[in-house]
Amino acid sequence: MHHPENDEQYKGLKVNKGVAHAPTVNPYLKRRPQAQSYSPAELTEGILCGNITMLSRAVTLVESAREEHQQIARQVIEQCLPHAGKSVRIGITGVPGAGKSTSIDSLGMYRTERGHKLAVLAIDPSSERSKGSILGDKTRMADLARHPSAFIRPSPAAGSLGGVARKTRETIVLCEAAGFDTIFVETVGVGQSETAVHSMVDFFLLIQLAGTGDELQGIKRGIMEMADGIVINKADGDNILKARMAASQFRSALSLFPPSESGWKPTVMTYSGYYKTGIAEIWQMLDDYMRFALGNGYFAARRSRQAKYWMYESIGEALRSSFYHHPAVAAALPDIERQALNSSITPFDAAKRLMDLFLGI
Repeated sequence: MHHPENDEQYKGLKVNKGVAHAPTVNPYLKRRPQAQSYSPAELTEGILCGNITMLSRAVTLVESAREEHQQIARQVIEQCLPHAGKSVRIGITGVPGAGKSTSIDSLGMYRTERGHKLAVLAIDPSSERSKGSILGDKTRMADLARHPSAFIRPSPAAGSLGGVARKTRETIVLCEAAGFDTIFVETVGVGQSETAVHSMVDFFLLIQLAGTGDELQGIKRGIMEMADGIVINKADGDNILKARMAASQFRSALSLFPPSESGWKPTVMTYSGYYKTGIAEIWQMLDDYMRFALGNGYFAARRSRQAKYWMYESIGEALRSSFYHHPAVAAALPDIERQALNSSITPFDAAKRLMDLFLGI
């Protein structure tokens, strides 16, 4: 590079040496060592010993989209499966703001203080734009997050409820193998997440609110038919009377529904998750249901039906993945999609052409 300041005609000019650019990375920063990888046998042994670190690593592998991680996860789940199935699985749903996280904190502390081990699997809603999630459930479960007998694991919905629900069900197996005898599964609280969670739990608890306007807005047939118990939260202070009135309305609505398949009549109760009143009564309701379902054989029948449901769900997911990763489909998809967008072909004809390529017809 030519430097004119070094020319003879400028010999009286003094040029000071420039300052070097500061490094973009702190030179004193110590690089974090790469996380140690464990074999499926080591992970399984750690999980069976109740090692939370090993359990967390295994759950991370279950949630990973990388094929090599999925292979390890499948081996760990297969080895843990004989040690699973000995917990009470409870699904908890309700509209945003109903106090699900606060209720889980209160219900969970009541359970752990009586010698039980509790795992909380929370499905966190994801942004449709950024695909990100806050995953801040632990901040709303302050007491439970510090308890040594509790394990809280939030998972992002990431726009695929079927996928995250499958991973949540596999995580249940790992948690049960690690010795957790009570599993809470918290739903996103909107859309079809309730159906997905209902298909993997033994008891489905619906949390409602009173004093928010038209209580009848909370009486939706679909969700109420799935509920094994309904609790009205925030029954404290000036809201106690409104909560009791809402509970009466829910009981009246339930009386119009046909009997449930189990023969259990859903109970409607009021409580306050913040002030921890009515928590013992809710657990008594859960215990009564478990005795009822175990006594008439519905508990075992429901779990068998759930296993069949997830077998077919897994088949559907595998076929969907195979379809989109098929070389011929992947090559033709942009062009056929463009034709469908331009109305050159109907969406149904576009789907048939892609299916023909997939099936080799």
